Amino acid sequence: MMKQWFYVLAGALLTGPALAAPITVYKSESCGCCADWVSHMEASGFEIKVVNADNLGPVKAMAGVKPELASCHTGVIDGYVIEGHVPAADVQRLLEQKPAVRGLTIPGMPQSAPGMDIPGTPYEVLSFDAQGNTAVFSRYPG
Repeated sequence: MMKQWFYVLAGALLTGPALAAPITVYKSESCGCCADWVSHMEASGFEIKVVNADNLGPVKAMAGVKPELASCHTGVIDGYVIEGHVPAADVQRLLEQKPAVRGLTIPGMPQSAPGMDIPGTPYEVLSFDAQGNTAVFSRYPG
């Protein structure tokens, strides 16, 4: 039987699959959009552990994020890498489906992604493997 998480929002009980572990997010302390993405994830039920760092290059290298796949922050959860402003729904789907990938990324910083929140720019969430091969995981119209 699948564990459930529960919380109350405006008097309504909402449920969903239990989240296996907190996301550890490596980010610059001064980055406002990273903090907004953390808030997006927390509002979606994720527990976040933030690690502020001045140089994220070594973190990205250890996580297997190639430069062309990089964004402003790097998260790690249940052995998966979450690079950049990936929507919470995609992280949840990743954790539920457990595909054989290294992680998810939104290279760069699309303006309409969570934490950026300026509508109008379409973007794709990519899955990537240890060799840096990518596939479209989901598409957003902006």
